[in-house]
Amino acid sequence: ADVAELKYKGKQLILIKPTTYMNLSGKAMNYWLQSEKISVENSLVIVDELALPFGKIRLGPKGSDGGHNGLKNIQEILNTTSYPRLRFGISNEFSKGHQVNYVLGKWSDEEKKTLDQRIKIAADAIKAFAFIGLARCMNEFNTK
Repeated sequence: ADVAELKYKGKQLILIKPTTYMNLSGKAMNYWLQSEKISVENSLVIVDELALPFGKIRLGPKGSDGGHNGLKNIQEILNTTSYPRLRFGISNEFSKGHQVNYVLGKWSDEEKKTLDQRIKIAADAIKAFAFIGLARCMNEFNTK
């Protein structure tokens, strides 16, 4: 994985971006959880989400993979559906059969106008997760 480590307000945060294929994300996650002795409850998986409007975020403690192959692999490798996750909405504005091109495509001009603000909100939610925990973080950010 690509790894960034940082200290924020006295806490050590380790950010990983798997360099495996997306559908093998569980392998990278499991490696880093074990290597750094991090419990699943103290991890936060961040994924794109077709089922949410663009820029909307949803935090949750568990759930299905929702057809997301990266989540499916994480659940298979960790043998659980109970792990914190942040889903970042990318909407589902694509024609039938064009999902891959849509997901891997470029942001529209309209999306670009608010992307930085939505990413900042997601980043604030990630930091809040590390400091106030998932339950309070969900209360604060699932309404924005």
